[in-house]
Amino acid sequence: MISRVAYDEAESTLSIWFKETGRYIYSDVPQAIYDGLRKAPSAGRYFNDCIKRRYPCRPDPERRKFRPRFTG
Repeated sequence: MISRVAYDEAESTLSIWFKETGRYIYSDVPQAIYDGLRKAPSAGRYFNDCIKRRYPCRPDPERRKFRPRFTG
């Protein structure tokens, strides 16, 4: 589910790269949550229990460049 994580301490933002959907950026995330994610036996379970729907989230703005365009 999760392929990579990174934390910006100055901005309190957590970046999570998902295998299927790419990078999402979570705001106002405490350092302890990032540390817990890194140490968790199951990153996916920790994400679902402690991060998902608990912090403001936005997709990586660079990700839009690679989305398929539909015409119709």
